[in-house]
Amino acid sequence: MLNLTEILEPIAAWFRSLGVPEPIVHWGHPAMMGIVIFIMGSFVGFTGWRGRLAEDKEVASKSRIDHRKLAPWMFLFMALGYTGGILSLVMQHHSIFESPHFWSGSILLLLLGINGVISLSKFGGDKSSLRALHAYLGSTALCLMLVHVVLGLNLGMSF
Repeated sequence: MLNLTEILEPIAAWFRSLGVPEPIVHWGHPAMMGIVIFIMGSFVGFTGWRGRLAEDKEVASKSRIDHRKLAPWMFLFMALGYTGGILSLVMQHHSIFESPHFWSGSILLLLLGINGVISLSKFGGDKSSLRALHAYLGSTALCLMLVHVVLGLNLGMSF
């Protein structure tokens, strides 16, 4: 069976050889991802809902444009952070698959990916049901981000 830790160990060893201070290895991922989750996630969620609920058409349109501009970047940074988080675990010699933080991050990326596909499909030809699914799936992902943060803090404090 393919062992992810064994595959990533040479990369982790290279990063370890750079002499990156332990606090950066340990807390760098949470600090950077905290910015992505709390700043970008809040803005993406806010603009998404304001785009749906604003009665002023100009405000709604601007919000949808802002949402459409930033959401893909948030997904990209989440995916990169996911990769960095896994590598950080390997660098610190911790198991990947035993971490609830890993699993919540995996589910989170899956939800965001599904939401991106819904959006890229132009909501199936502008179907209101897919627009609603997109909004509620995105909100679920934002709530999961908070759970993910708690699991990550617990993980960080455990070693």
